[in-house]
Amino acid sequence: MTTQRHAFFSRMWTLRIITVIIFLILVGQLARLQFLQGVGFQKEAVVNRVRIVRKKAPRGVIYDRDGRILARNTASYAIAIIPAELPDDPDYEVSEQKRQAIYQAVYDITHEKLARHQDIPKGPTPTPDLTETHLILDVSQPPEPTVLTVDAMADLVAQRELGSAFLPVIVAKNLPREVALQVQEETYRLPGVQMQLISRREYPSGLYTSHIIGYMGPIPEEKEKDYAKKGYAPDAWVGWSDLEYQYEDELHGQPGVRVIEVDVKGREKNVVGEPTEPQPGHNLILSLDLELQKIMFDALTAGVNPKRSNSAAAVAIDPRTGYVLGMVSLPTYDNNIFADGVTPDEYKALSEAPGFPLLDHAISGIYPPGSTFKLVTAAAGLQEKVITRKTILNAPGIIYLPNRNFPDDPDLAQPFVCWIHKSGGEHGDINVTAAIAESCDIFFYKVGGGFPPTDFEGLGVQALADYAQLFGFGEHSGIDLPGENPGLVPDPKWKRLAKGERWVTGDTYNMAIGQGDVLATPLQVSMMTAAVANDGILYQPQVVVAATDYKNHLIKFNHPIVRREIPVDSKNFDIVREGMWMVVNWEYGTAKEVALPDVEVAGKTGTAEFFDPEIGRDLAGNLPSHAWFTAYAPYDDPEIVVTVFVYNGGEGSMVAAPIAQEILRGYFDIKARDEAAGSHSLLDQLEAIAP
Repeated sequence: MTTQRHAFFSRMWTLRIITVIIFLILVGQLARLQFLQGVGFQKEAVVNRVRIVRKKAPRGVIYDRDGRILARNTASYAIAIIPAELPDDPDYEVSEQKRQAIYQAVYDITHEKLARHQDIPKGPTPTPDLTETHLILDVSQPPEPTVLTVDAMADLVAQRELGSAFLPVIVAKNLPREVALQVQEETYRLPGVQMQLISRREYPSGLYTSHIIGYMGPIPEEKEKDYAKKGYAPDAWVGWSDLEYQYEDELHGQPGVRVIEVDVKGREKNVVGEPTEPQPGHNLILSLDLELQKIMFDALTAGVNPKRSNSAAAVAIDPRTGYVLGMVSLPTYDNNIFADGVTPDEYKALSEAPGFPLLDHAISGIYPPGSTFKLVTAAAGLQEKVITRKTILNAPGIIYLPNRNFPDDPDLAQPFVCWIHKSGGEHGDINVTAAIAESCDIFFYKVGGGFPPTDFEGLGVQALADYAQLFGFGEHSGIDLPGENPGLVPDPKWKRLAKGERWVTGDTYNMAIGQGDVLATPLQVSMMTAAVANDGILYQPQVVVAATDYKNHLIKFNHPIVRREIPVDSKNFDIVREGMWMVVNWEYGTAKEVALPDVEVAGKTGTAEFFDPEIGRDLAGNLPSHAWFTAYAPYDDPEIVVTVFVYNGGEGSMVAAPIAQEILRGYFDIKARDEAAGSHSLLDQLEAIAP
């Protein structure tokens, strides 16, 4: 008996001890939750109870210098479902039946109204064959109405209820206004369904300015966190390219914010605090002249043979400020096609089409600048006193550079020819202005690399490379557009690292005439020409000059930015400019057909050979060549620089120069008309009040 009682009491004490331990554990856990994690749980409770609703701000408008709209917002009609306002019966099956009936009604009503207006798509829209060469890829079509299926509506609503049930789910978009209003009339019997106006980006200038304005798209997945930190909604659209991308922060604006309390179903109960209204994004005013831009576009399109050239570019700069007056790249595309999104296959086809339509060849394409580079060689030679205005060099059609290892063996000498040699000619004794006017290769071979058979010493590779960089080659210009390519100014170190070869005099010869490994963008050639025209000031090119708020109050004005003053004496620039004047106005100039009757033009032609295995050589064994022409006017008081580049265009004087002439003629016609009317651009008015 005693043994049984002892066992009983032992078990009782064991049970009591276990109970105490459990109690202590519960007390400890309660203390941990209350004192150590209480603050955190309170915050989580607030997060679960409070929602931040953002109202999108209108995106800023983009204007040209005269106030013409280049990018704006238009209304798109859509039908949305608010999950929190849908039937929520305690019986799940009944609730689902009611919801399915609403989804089906939305689908049926919308399609019925669309059918009456004959707006239902009849089939896929034909798309141009992007495997062929097209300089203009206009594949845009008016946005077609789209309506989600019933199952798709149900899936999206279910996903939204896991997060913010009060946020709308778009189930039909791009509806004609009449259809949207008719559908809205039916929503009185469809709880949770409403019509919405959705902002849609529109580009009135389309093809003409797509490479400058750019386009928008959904937030890229890899940047979702970055945009979320800035207050962007997950479904927001952002700039993907060009100005839309570069000035995203300015254009986007600040969304309005409402802080609300919700119940466990995500339904709105109360508003916390005072809501803030959305602040529209800033408007951008460009230096671009849309009228001139269209003239440039039409001239370039008409002057390029698409069967021969898959790309081309034209740039117009104000040499007094560095402002971009116009910039065209071919092939082009209509950026309105991105307004409603493109499929991955459509984007791939467009980005990989011949000539790469999405690439801005004016700032991203790099090519040998050819004889336009001779302006740098001439200025450097004059400044370094390698030559003077009176220096005469003999320029036969061909010269032979002795082999450095066997200088006395003429059979091993390397031939260097002038373009005129192909026709059996030569330039003979010639000075620097005539050499610029006639684009004499032999003269500039010697100025750049000297001529070992004589005592004449040239600039040498280092001096030539240094001056090239001073004129802006081999570096970013700083233009306010993304994707600029710095190009290449080669030197002995670069060749040793890139090719594993040593630099030779022949490399300097090629560099002196803009051939070999020298690579530049059309924009860089334009800025170089502007520096020659304005007596040595290298500006930073700018596209956006001013920004205003939604009330058109001036927020910012971008004054001209000087990158550097090139250390070349004014008298030496005078000599170079005289040679450029002779190019157009002298009887032996290479572009005398470019002359305008009322305005003196100065310029420089360029024909740059290049190698492309798909093109090969012609029947005579000649390499294909790019066509260049760069010019400024008026000669005595420069106000515009125009550079034209045509891929595989051939002779610059025959292809690029006539295009530049059309652009210059258009510019001065616009100027004469505006002066006669006494009109002033929006940009001029803003500059007058800018601090």
